[in-house]
Amino acid sequence: MTKANILQTDTNMQIILFSEVSVGISANSILFIAHLCMILGENRTKPIDLYIAFLSLTHLMLLITMGLIAVDMFISRGRWDSTTCQSLIYLHRLLRGLSLCATCLLNILWTITLSSRSSCLTKFKHKSPHHISGAFIFFCALYMSFSSHLFLLITGTPNLTSDNFMYVTQSCSLLPMSYSRTSMFSAPMAIREAFLISIMALSSGYMVALLWRHKKQARHLHSTSLSSKASPEQRATRTILLLMSFFVVLYILENVVFYSRMKFKDGSMLYCVQIILCHSYATVSPFVFICTEKHIIKFWGSKCGRIVNI
Repeated sequence: MTKANILQTDTNMQIILFSEVSVGISANSILFIAHLCMILGENRTKPIDLYIAFLSLTHLMLLITMGLIAVDMFISRGRWDSTTCQSLIYLHRLLRGLSLCATCLLNILWTITLSSRSSCLTKFKHKSPHHISGAFIFFCALYMSFSSHLFLLITGTPNLTSDNFMYVTQSCSLLPMSYSRTSMFSAPMAIREAFLISIMALSSGYMVALLWRHKKQARHLHSTSLSSKASPEQRATRTILLLMSFFVVLYILENVVFYSRMKFKDGSMLYCVQIILCHSYATVSPFVFICTEKHIIKFWGSKCGRIVNI
């Protein structure tokens, strides 16, 4: 590949990355503001609305942080010191972990909400918001402790570059680690993510079983109007299942690209592809919620109508 082609590829990657960040920030802002206004304006709010609002806020902060990191990756505007590097990379890693955690807990909460009266999950229906909030605080503390090693490993890129330093941005580098230290930090992280994704898979399978049972029961109804139109619960369940499937597919692709990057020692293109993949969920998920939740469309429609009348 010629130098001109490499430069063109890097430019295209930059355009895709910055476009993804910009679109994601806009969509998550719209989703968060709508849920925040509805939460503050209504006396009773559904617990799931609180978690969707938190998920959108987490994704908003994640994309803003990624935007700052991307500027230092592609646009040279002075050097960051080690403290700035450590703080931003740590915050980015923490927000990625919270995104996974909030998505998993949202899935669990909706599974409990959909469970039938005869299910063993019924006893958690009135307690689930409190239990899930406690679980979320626990995972926050866990993620913060697991990511604390970044304060020791991330440093400002020295003037004398070395092959031992792993590139993060133009200002930030990752200090070299031995195989034992890498395994010590990577193993708990892999176990944690495998545990959360397994819970998501189990709860998603449970929801698929509920949808199949409901569809089977609907076939016995004589009224076509009842069986042809999906209920709000069914639409919400399909939304959650769509998000879970999209999340898992992106997670698998991201890991494939990561290990390919480690194997082939490719610095630029695979690194950009990995970044684009790991932020695609944060960009796409708010559009899924906005398109499937009619009350959000009605909320922004009423706001736009008021502005036009004024």
